Amino acid sequence: MPMREILPGVFHWTATHPKIHFEVSSYWLEDAGVLIDPLIPPDEGIEWFAGRGCAPAAIVLSNRHHYRETAELLERFEVPVYCVRQGMHEFTDGEPVTAFEFGDALPGGIATLEIGGLCPDEGALYLEGRRAIVFADGVVRASQSDGPLGFVPDSLMDNPSETKRALLEAYGRVLDELDFDHVLMAHGGPVVGDGRVQLRAFVESGGRTAFEL
Repeated sequence: MPMREILPGVFHWTATHPKIHFEVSSYWLEDAGVLIDPLIPPDEGIEWFAGRGCAPAAIVLSNRHHYRETAELLERFEVPVYCVRQGMHEFTDGEPVTAFEFGDALPGGIATLEIGGLCPDEGALYLEGRRAIVFADGVVRASQSDGPLGFVPDSLMDNPSETKRALLEAYGRVLDELDFDHVLMAHGGPVVGDGRVQLRAFVESGGRTAFEL
C-alpha cells in the first residue's frame, strides 16, 4: 500500500516484512519528523523523507521486534532510535538504540504506555494531539483496509488464555484513561474515526474474533 495521509500530518504505508513475509504497517509524523516502526516505503523509497519539509529527527519502536529497516534508514539519516528498556536485550550487535521507560515522553509529543501481557516490552504510543494511539503486537487487524480487531495467533503466546486476559485488561485501562478516536497498529491497517468504538467492542466481547493472522 503506498503512503497516504490518514490524519493531518500522519502518514501510513505498508511493506512486506523481510523476515515474516507479511505486510506490516509503518507511520510517519510529518511535523515532528518521527518514524514509527519503519520499513522503507517500497513505492516512494528512502529519499521521499529527504524531500519533506521536516527531515527525519527520530525513530520510535513500539516494541523491540519493530527495528525492521531502521539500520538502512540510519545509513541515510543520523537520528536517535528509541526502544523501551524492557526490550533492550534484543540489541546485541551495537545497534544505536536509546532506552526509555514506560511513562516517558518521546519526540513528537508521544506519550509511552505499558501494555504487557504478550511480552514485557509490549507497549503503546499515545499521540494525544492527534487523538490517536499506536499499539505494538497485542491487537492486530486481518486487513490493511478494513476488518475486525483480533489477537495474534495462539502459537505466538506462551499462555494464550492468560495473555489475552492481560491484554484485554490493559486495553480496558487505556479506554478508561485516555481520550482518542483513532487506533493505529503495527500489524493491519489503521482504524481511523471509530478506532475507540471498535476497541471498546473488542474488549467488551472478550476478544472474540473471526480471524487469525
